[in-house]
Amino acid sequence: MRKMILIIFLLIATYSGAQQLAVLKYNGGGDWYSNPTAVPNLITYCNDNLGTNLKKEVATVEASSVDIFQYPFIHMTGHGNVVFSVTDIENLRNYLLSGGFLHIDDNYGMEPYLNKELIKLFPQKELIELPATHPIFNIFAQFPKGLPKIHEHEGNRPQAKGLFHEGRLVLLFTYESDLGDGWESPEVHNDPPEVRKKALDMGANIIKYVFSN
Repeated sequence: MRKMILIIFLLIATYSGAQQLAVLKYNGGGDWYSNPTAVPNLITYCNDNLGTNLKKEVATVEASSVDIFQYPFIHMTGHGNVVFSVTDIENLRNYLLSGGFLHIDDNYGMEPYLNKELIKLFPQKELIELPATHPIFNIFAQFPKGLPKIHEHEGNRPQAKGLFHEGRLVLLFTYESDLGDGWESPEVHNDPPEVRKKALDMGANIIKYVFSN
């Protein structure tokens, strides 16, 4: 039933000529609302450079809501604790298995909390680091070394990890990169133009890959 709901919403979006992205609101006390200009800026960049027709307005959706099935791409970020209820887990799992996609961008501090929740989401699966040869790193802009480093923080190596279902990437976790900070408006972090472009190019790669597969 939920798969049919997702298909219907995606067909409506296709024929209306526009699709909408959403930010995931979750429980646990983590700041799910951080980087408020990030996804809107990424949408503008993709519309300008990929020829997409994404709606400029970004929705907010809760993990347990049936409304999640309206959005083919959901972005999640934050610095702290993440808690998914049993209902959240069931709804997110159905969403991902029905064709949805979740991009989680660690804004530094989320990773230890997120890992325990992802185990609940797919107990039989594990995050797999994507090799630099994966098409998500070259489908639009070229990143021969894989996920770019945007903000140093602790200086650890950036990693892009994925969960797959029947060969399809359903969840992408970008870690030690801070893409979302790079998507934010220039005055927020005062990143130089070349750093913001690198972040937005990688974001455009993600969007193009998801909507092409």
